[in-house]
Amino acid sequence: MFGRKTEGKPPSKIDSLIGAGTVIEGNLRFAGGLRVDGEIKGNVEAAESGSASVLVVSEKAQIEGAVNVDHMIISGTIVGPVKVLTSIEMHPKARIIGDVEYDTIEMHQGAIIEGHLVHRPSRAAEPTKDETDQTV
Repeated sequence: MFGRKTEGKPPSKIDSLIGAGTVIEGNLRFAGGLRVDGEIKGNVEAAESGSASVLVVSEKAQIEGAVNVDHMIISGTIVGPVKVLTSIEMHPKARIIGDVEYDTIEMHQGAIIEGHLVHRPSRAAEPTKDETDQTV
């Protein structure tokens, strides 16, 4: 009855890690949770949209390419457009150079976005046909 609200919170499980000093050149598709401590030169996307994918970009990590995920927690740098279907959390040293599409955003003081912010509500937040047809 008085449970915690977990809607919109990213999953905490990390399935894959790209370690510090590792450089990946090419597109990357993942499922579940991915933590990046190294560098990716290519696009990063969740394997299945609508799944509970989470991308964690650590403070020393850098991604050069488009990012398309459900949830993202960023402390590092992304150079390219970002599309986050559910939530993005930007820590103080986070930097995104590119446009950002999001449903929910949390920016800590010091985080930087050099691009346009475009709010795209999740499908769960859109009214259903029955809700829009009701008369008062």
